[in-house]
Amino acid sequence: MCAHNPPCPTAEAPDREAARLRVHRPEQGWSLLCNGVLLFEDTGELLPDGRVMAPLRAVDLARAAA
Repeated sequence: MCAHNPPCPTAEAPDREAARLRVHRPEQGWSLLCNGVLLFEDTGELLPDGRVMAPLRAVDLARAAA
């Protein structure tokens, strides 16, 4: 899917959010990355295979550290 050099991280990679933007719709709260990941303003993600990655929120991170 990616024609960049070096290639963008795949949708399965831990750093998938580092892929380049293909479409950015801030008025709608989402961006489509080069690797096919749909990234939402609240940090949630929809992967190309249909999996949903829940948003990461500061409250969730604080609970995880406790």
